[in-house]
Amino acid sequence: MQKSALQVARAAYQPKLPSGLQGAVKVQEGAPTQSVDNQDEIKALFPNTYGMPLVEFVPGEETAHEPMNVGIILSGGQAPGGHNVITGLFDAVKKLNPANRVFGFILGPGGLVDHDYMELTDDIINEYRNTGGFDMIGSGRTKLEKVEQFEKGLEIIRELGIKAIVIIGGDDSNTNACVLAEYYAAKNYGVQVIGCPKTIDGDLKNEQIETSFGFDTACKTYSELIGNIERDCNSARKYWHFIKVMGRSASHIALECALQTQPNICLISEEIEQKNMSLDDVVEYIASAVAKRAEDGNYFGTVIIPEGVIEFIPAIKRLIAQLNDVLALPEAKGLDRSELIDFAKSHLTEDNLAVFNSLPTNVARQLALDRDPHGNVQVSLIETEKLLSTMVSQKIEKWKKEGKYNGKFATQHHFFGYEGRCAAPSNFDADYCYALGASAAQLIAAGKTGYMAIVKNTTAPAAEWKAGGVPITMMMNMERRNGEMKPVIRKALVELDGAPFKKFASMRETWARETAYVYPGPIQYWGPTEVCDQPTKTLALEQAK
Repeated sequence: MQKSALQVARAAYQPKLPSGLQGAVKVQEGAPTQSVDNQDEIKALFPNTYGMPLVEFVPGEETAHEPMNVGIILSGGQAPGGHNVITGLFDAVKKLNPANRVFGFILGPGGLVDHDYMELTDDIINEYRNTGGFDMIGSGRTKLEKVEQFEKGLEIIRELGIKAIVIIGGDDSNTNACVLAEYYAAKNYGVQVIGCPKTIDGDLKNEQIETSFGFDTACKTYSELIGNIERDCNSARKYWHFIKVMGRSASHIALECALQTQPNICLISEEIEQKNMSLDDVVEYIASAVAKRAEDGNYFGTVIIPEGVIEFIPAIKRLIAQLNDVLALPEAKGLDRSELIDFAKSHLTEDNLAVFNSLPTNVARQLALDRDPHGNVQVSLIETEKLLSTMVSQKIEKWKKEGKYNGKFATQHHFFGYEGRCAAPSNFDADYCYALGASAAQLIAAGKTGYMAIVKNTTAPAAEWKAGGVPITMMMNMERRNGEMKPVIRKALVELDGAPFKKFASMRETWARETAYVYPGPIQYWGPTEVCDQPTKTLALEQAK
């Protein structure tokens, strides 16, 4: 493999580990746990993996470890640092016993079911240290939820002598990991399942998971690009840039990028929902800021838009919820696309039908037809940035005719998604992911299953981080998916009473009127710690450091 100078130098970087993982490890157990909600239902569904204690790793004494083989799976969308989870796991597993072997399943959970795998060796691992992407073994979106899949996977697990499977993924993937762990535990198969928290969207976090890996790098990558656009915007002074960023279910990326770059406007989906804003309310809010800057002779600006904002507008959210139920009806199966729209409309309430008919045709079609494998609207396909800029333009044209606006309004559009998913991990993500992999290895060695590897105290120097594990059932509740109630890990939304949002809210009126842009520049890997090793502003504000 041809390597750039950066890759060669970066491969030599040795990620830092928490003190509890640096030598021999002792397992320290806490109190029993319970799920965040629906305790009786979750306990009934997961009787073998419910109520287990929190685990923390502290320095211990050297002990001999029996040989064990481990399988690893990358699941879902890419996030910077995935390779470091694998290298951290590999190094820790080999340190426990050099005879241990690690197998990577190819292209995600489907590799387990289809028996498609490769053994990971020193030569392979060393090619991918501190690199972005998931290309070492690839990723996929196959959902592990059927008994036939579990049993088919067991065949290759037995053949390879695998003691445990580590699934690196987001909330859905780790929900599947919990289901798999429960199944193998109920059957007394002796196969452990461990999860690792991955998603650049930042919505897999709670009291135990301070941040999901990849969020740090992705936000810094997007913020560099947004800062570049802001500088161009402030140079040419003739365009309003509408910038959509990833974040279907929560606005963590948008908020973090706003804190880093100080745009004129940043929409926060959770606030829009709380304030019960309509689509026209959102348009009015943006157009009013455009008009105020125009009064100062500034016909340019930047707007950050979370990709899932349209799902948070209450009227549209109610429409989508009913569409999800309608499209899950047996009668909807087998209908072609044109028939499906008519079928959906015929089953909508009067209010929801009115909202559906008020939307631009292409947006309405996408809401009614396009779903991902989990049954969700594919909001990344909806060009929300163009929808909003078009509606703002129409509003301003109306104001011009009424003599309320005098000047020009021109736009540019951007969507930052793939640009951040496979970036070379920041020092934070390189260290954090390596520690997660090492934690997963120790959870396996301790005989744990149905746990997610965690690392806490992450705004302190890495040596002071606290590594351990949390039972996945602790994070679960019951939610409606595809017309049925299912056990899932609760997504973490932006907390409107949290420190990051409050900091943003205290500054946004100033940013809206003034040109207060900040240009973060590219991620730095070598240099002063205040430049290279800083966590996200979200994490720093949440932990008040």
